[in-house]
Amino acid sequence: MSAEATNPATAGPVAPPAPQALAASVAPAAARRKSRARIDLRRLGRAALLGPAARDKLPDAISHVVEAHRAHHPDADLEPLRRAYVLAESSHRGQMRKSGEPYITHPLAVTLILAELGAETTTLTASLLHDTVEDTEVTLDQVREQFGEEVRYLVDGVTKLEKVDYGAAAEPETFRKMLVATGNDVRVMSIKLADRLHNMRTLGVMRPEKQARIAKVTRDVLIPLAERLGVQALKTELEDLVFAILHPEEYEHTRELIAENAARPGDPLAEVADEMRGVLREAGIPADVLIRPRHFVSVHRVARKRGRLRGTDFGRLLVLVNEDADCYGVLGELHTCMTPVVSEFKDFIAVPKFNLYQSLHTAVARPDGQVVEVLIRTHQMHKVAEAGVVALGNPYAPAADAPADPATQDAPADGERADPTRPGWLSRLLDWQRAAPDPDTFWSTLREDLAQDREITVFRPDGGALGLPEGATCVDAAYAQYGEDAHACIGARVNGRLATLSTVLRDGDTVQLLMGQDPASEPSREWLEHAHTPAARIAIQRWLAAHPGDGSDPDGTPATPASSAAPTPPAAVAESVGTARPAAARDGDGDSEGDPADARTAAAARPGAATGASPARPADGAPAPRSRRADVLADRPGAAVRLAGCCTPVPPDEITGFAVRGGAVTVHRVECAAVAHMKSTGRAEIGVRWGNTTECRVTLVAESFGRPHLLADLTEAIALQGAEIVSATVEPPSQQRVRHTYTLQLPDAAHLPALMRAMRDVPGVYDVSRAQHQAPAS
Repeated sequence: MSAEATNPATAGPVAPPAPQALAASVAPAAARRKSRARIDLRRLGRAALLGPAARDKLPDAISHVVEAHRAHHPDADLEPLRRAYVLAESSHRGQMRKSGEPYITHPLAVTLILAELGAETTTLTASLLHDTVEDTEVTLDQVREQFGEEVRYLVDGVTKLEKVDYGAAAEPETFRKMLVATGNDVRVMSIKLADRLHNMRTLGVMRPEKQARIAKVTRDVLIPLAERLGVQALKTELEDLVFAILHPEEYEHTRELIAENAARPGDPLAEVADEMRGVLREAGIPADVLIRPRHFVSVHRVARKRGRLRGTDFGRLLVLVNEDADCYGVLGELHTCMTPVVSEFKDFIAVPKFNLYQSLHTAVARPDGQVVEVLIRTHQMHKVAEAGVVALGNPYAPAADAPADPATQDAPADGERADPTRPGWLSRLLDWQRAAPDPDTFWSTLREDLAQDREITVFRPDGGALGLPEGATCVDAAYAQYGEDAHACIGARVNGRLATLSTVLRDGDTVQLLMGQDPASEPSREWLEHAHTPAARIAIQRWLAAHPGDGSDPDGTPATPASSAAPTPPAAVAESVGTARPAAARDGDGDSEGDPADARTAAAARPGAATGASPARPADGAPAPRSRRADVLADRPGAAVRLAGCCTPVPPDEITGFAVRGGAVTVHRVECAAVAHMKSTGRAEIGVRWGNTTECRVTLVAESFGRPHLLADLTEAIALQGAEIVSATVEPPSQQRVRHTYTLQLPDAAHLPALMRAMRDVPGVYDVSRAQHQAPAS
């Protein structure tokens, strides 16, 4: 974009032979992908110096652009291109690149790159003008007057901010501006990527340290952006150019490996390609089988992974068909007639990648053990795989105004998805960048975010979906869905099961986020350990920075890593149940005094109250407060009968009995764990059965998330059902969850299901169950 880039004819460390050129001999002439020769920028410069052509006649300097453009859009209106070139050439006249070439050669080369990828006329027009506002006297208002608001927006989006105004922050703030513009029109980033590719191609005369700096930014920011936008043709060449600058020795070694392989007699890839053509010809499936050489970085990665390279490691086979169904037909034929490597199969047609990529991946083995990777896709899929969003034309035009390109018109029928003008990763990026006003924070976070190059999709119970980077947790899902309101998140269910907020999500999981009711809820410092997305980390850090004195978890206890937190014994709760609220509720502000809810709680508890604390788990055989005669008949006349505290059976539970010291009979539910234990030790069962009365005592366990007034609401619900609280125990909160144990006296055992439903209906309570404690045999 600046005049710092130089002409490729200039000597310098960056002018590597194109990998495709070195590997071209791998493929037979009929199977080679058609490629346009590199344009001679010196000749374009001389044409530009001659000045614009006669009015209404296309200048010779843009003839290559026009030819490439018409190959994709035969009916395109070329008048905007002609006018844009005239303005760009006259504006840049007299400006020279460091190589000595006229500056107009740069926008011409950038425009040609986009034209060959299939960009539509508006993008090419803006590409020709992309440096005029930055480097000449042309203004954005002039661009709007002559070419319209759409072109003005694209030109403004790629115009750099001045260092004189922003200093060291100019580069990160320029990228921020560009990404925000991309959020409204993805074509902004298409122009920037093509601009950087041409500058990287012509970087040879720059100082080595400046080459390295530009290459690192390209590696960390622009290559990941090219990947996410699906523009593989630009991404692969950028990778090779960066590789040559940052790792010259490895680059040279890889170049030698490719050259040695090209010089070997015989080509295993060509042999397998011929065999495939025969198989598909016999099956009656029209298909093109091409050899696709790997680029330098790909060969380098394979060499590091496999060690010694064989002939089939230097490329892959590409099978192009007409229809989606033919892809699966080709797959079936290859797996039937050749030896498939099943572990290499991936279906990116049924489940496309987040960057629009669609293809079937498989591999077949040769008799000599060499494995050939195979890509199967339609022609339209291939176009999108190479050019990504650039191949989709103008994604913002109404369907009626779509280009007349048959491939574009057939795209929906061919199974392609609509253009993601706001793909999930971009929406998330735009969200978190607003919360990162500091340029250094934005720049470092952007690089970290773009380094997460794999994405998963998780689903909400309402059917909506969230796109998250691989490795994301429930914390990330909460902030992705609720933003800063996620401070109130108190738990999650993953695939229907309760999960901690630190749970790592997998692709396809269903996540239900459980939110607290307290508007003053606050995140835990521990959440930072589990937050992977910038949005989550920035939101948590902002809250912590605004509350520097608060180092506690939301329940008021000091923050401790979950892995090191020691279990705390249950706390016995006094019968004035309101005193238990600080342990049961996330009430860190100490506002419990004088709460009317606490008065109701205490009133509800008093009918069954006893002085002092009640144990959470009454020992087997121990007398309970206000003991009532158990209405159970035992096959041992005169023996005292007591209901076991470990399982608190009630009618019509199936029950059994065991004798204990003193001649009493303790009654258990048949499924109680203590029954199995006593049977295993040889204890004899005693027959027991329910009598006629319906009054009973039962112990219930309520699992809940902590919130203010929870205990008051829960005990009020119990009282409204006519049950008396004999004892209550609330354990200290753990990971914002609270466990309540209540021993209740019911006037009628038939009321138990309704009581449990009423307790579950209390906000914050997610489970109520009968107590099932392990009780040792007496």
